[in-house]
Amino acid sequence: MRAVLRRLAPGTPLRDALDRIRRSGTGGLVVLGDDRAVQEICDGGVALDVEFTPARLRELSKMDGAVVLSSDGERITRANVHLVPDPSLPAVETGTRHRAAERTALHTGIPSVAVSASMTTVTVYAGGQARVLADPVVLLARADQTVATMERHGARTARARARLDRGEIGGWVSVRDVVTMAQRLVRLERLGAELAELTVEMGEYGRQTTLQLEELLADSPDELWGLVADHLGVDPTATDSGADAARVPTAEQVTAGLDRLAALTDADLLLPGPVARCLGLPAEPEDLDEHVTSRGHRLLAHIPRLRPVQITALVERFGSVPALLAAEQSDFADVEGVGALWARHVRQWLTSLGSG
Repeated sequence: MRAVLRRLAPGTPLRDALDRIRRSGTGGLVVLGDDRAVQEICDGGVALDVEFTPARLRELSKMDGAVVLSSDGERITRANVHLVPDPSLPAVETGTRHRAAERTALHTGIPSVAVSASMTTVTVYAGGQARVLADPVVLLARADQTVATMERHGARTARARARLDRGEIGGWVSVRDVVTMAQRLVRLERLGAELAELTVEMGEYGRQTTLQLEELLADSPDELWGLVADHLGVDPTATDSGADAARVPTAEQVTAGLDRLAALTDADLLLPGPVARCLGLPAEPEDLDEHVTSRGHRLLAHIPRLRPVQITALVERFGSVPALLAAEQSDFADVEGVGALWARHVRQWLTSLGSG
């Protein structure tokens, strides 16, 4: 569906043609490809091989039958065609034109578009899905609303991040702090996914929104990965850094934790218990104020130019933020892949962090 929406986005010739059909009030049925499967369900009509233009497609759609385009959309291959897809295929539409479009897309795997004469709507059928194309003005309003929501949520996420940073340095982070941060980051990513879908449908009108989206989500995926890597499966009563180091999760385990968070429903994401269970943390209400120790992935990732392989090596060696803060520069230099120059950089940054 995403690929089809990109072909039909505002500003494209095909969208121009569909808008002309919609405004004319005649309705239309367009098949966005011509292969053997499409040819087998075509009955009657006129075989053509003419260049596609918006005006030509609009004129040919005045006839009752469907218009078939070439797979690349450059040619009009058939017009006034009666489509006869498998009638046993499921269809939820009630109108003749829309049922034909829905079943044609299911039968052939080729996207189809139905333009309603009475409702003046354009409905796309592809991959077992149906989508009504929205007017660019409506899309822009939705995008502006989503951007504003993301900006407000981003400000709250920044405050939660600052609290978590202070807590990890001071050693007073609780399960609740970790869960709150995870909730905010996952919500921000879901809002971003909704906005990304809108930008695809907006076409040339979505360029500025795409730039805003990139800015709003600049650090979110890395931040969430670091949060899960820091707290996945941590025993909140453990304080020994060596024990924490022995439980550094693998990349596969972190990915599995992220997948569990992504699978949460919006309703479950609002509750601390399900989020805590995804992270392997105590999930009972009385356990949410228990202290946890961060391994340090997220804080080390804030050090400019420090590479992920170096962060992993430091976490595996020291195992916790308190151990990192207490380590000497020479201790960092002994870690493989860090060396004396980076050890000095890390030590200076952690010193300034602790003093701040």
